[in-house]
Amino acid sequence: MSAQLKTAEEAAPPKKSKKMLFMIIGAVLMLGGGAGGGYFIFAPKGPPPPPVAGKVIPLDSITVNLANGHFLKIGLALQATADAAEAPDGSKAKDLMIAQFSNKPVAELSSEKARDHQKEQLKDKIVKAYTDEAGGTKMVMDIYFTEFVMQ
Repeated sequence: MSAQLKTAEEAAPPKKSKKMLFMIIGAVLMLGGGAGGGYFIFAPKGPPPPPVAGKVIPLDSITVNLANGHFLKIGLALQATADAAEAPDGSKAKDLMIAQFSNKPVAELSSEKARDHQKEQLKDKIVKAYTDEAGGTKMVMDIYFTEFVMQ
């Protein structure tokens, strides 16, 4: 009886296992392709383009008290972006400049490297202060020292 059972199983057509296998493979490929395509459509496109330079707005020089009775007369100009609808008000920049340089020792500002370091820190603060939080639009992209005299 076992011999008849074997021949009956061998004679029966194969079950739908190959058809089911092709359907599963097809579904996996479609899902994978959809996920991959979605990644390329919705993925970030890279860093935003750098801002385009607009007008340079010179600010009036100010005098800042340094440490040990010394003074710093400093002038600053703001490099506005082309996106800035109007010239930025310089009051934020002046306030940040006073905070940056007040009570600094002369030795900390005497070398070119030290001035560049202070300028870079000030630039980062000013650019952040003049960036629209809602849209991320920068009004100021750089700063320039127009005067830097210590006494």
